Amino acid sequence: MDSNAEQKHALRRQLRARRREHVLDLPESIHGLLFRRPPAPLLDLIPRDAVIGLYHATPFEAPASAYAAFFAEAGHTIALPYFLDRHSAMRFRLHKDPLGASDLEPGPYGMMQPAAKAAVVVPDVLFVPLISFTADGRRLGQGGGHYDRWLAEHPAARAIGLAWDVQLCEDLPHEAHDIRLDAIVTPTCLYGPF
Repeated sequence: MDSNAEQKHALRRQLRARRREHVLDLPESIHGLLFRRPPAPLLDLIPRDAVIGLYHATPFEAPASAYAAFFAEAGHTIALPYFLDRHSAMRFRLHKDPLGASDLEPGPYGMMQPAAKAAVVVPDVLFVPLISFTADGRRLGQGGGHYDRWLAEHPAARAIGLAWDVQLCEDLPHEAHDIRLDAIVTPTCLYGPF
């Protein structure tokens, strides 16, 4: 492992713990009020007919389900990541039931994803989970590189991070293949657009 990879690995462990602690400290009544609606300046950047890619959040990630419902109610097509297996590239498939999630099933990483029969779609706007971010749009992800590879293949897609305020870092290691985000939304701030 090179020094940059080692540094990222150690940071991920530390920052996951910080994120987990933050979420566990949030009162349940507050947790349910956060990430209900995208901020108005962000909505101005999203075309009316855009396909919106989101993610099914793990317990400590910034929740994306209310955004899915919001955009679906606004008439957007909603898509979620899909993996055939742990060795396949990330693709996006249609998510037809963002209110009830009845069209989702467990995927190879234990994450809920659309069924294999759901149509493949390409998001125009992609909301991205993260472990940490900087105020200028750098992101530290889970380490698999799935989002960076997908974004490299789809450079026209707008990438927006969803994060807790505690996930902001002054600096992060950055490699050539790391794709910067176009904006980041936290419960208290909109960073960007960059």
